[in-house]
Amino acid sequence: MNEPTLYLVQLEPPPEAVSPPDDMVRLAPGLYLVESTASRSRLYHAWKRRHQPRRLLVAALADAPKFKGMQPGALAWLRRRCPG
Repeated sequence: MNEPTLYLVQLEPPPEAVSPPDDMVRLAPGLYLVESTASRSRLYHAWKRRHQPRRLLVAALADAPKFKGMQPGALAWLRRRCPG
């Protein structure tokens, strides 16, 4: 089994309702961190089919991102996955 990769996903317009599973956290409207063993292409096409956004970005992250002012609980979610 592949090691999970951390992805940054941005879509516009933001979906009205996304109940994030354990492997995803909302940072801000339309902006998510996703931990997945799926390839970037599979993740991209899954989001594209499900939400049909006007704009979509799916980017693999080499390291945990630094951020401030995001959705409450986002930093705790990230620290559980990327300690240190």
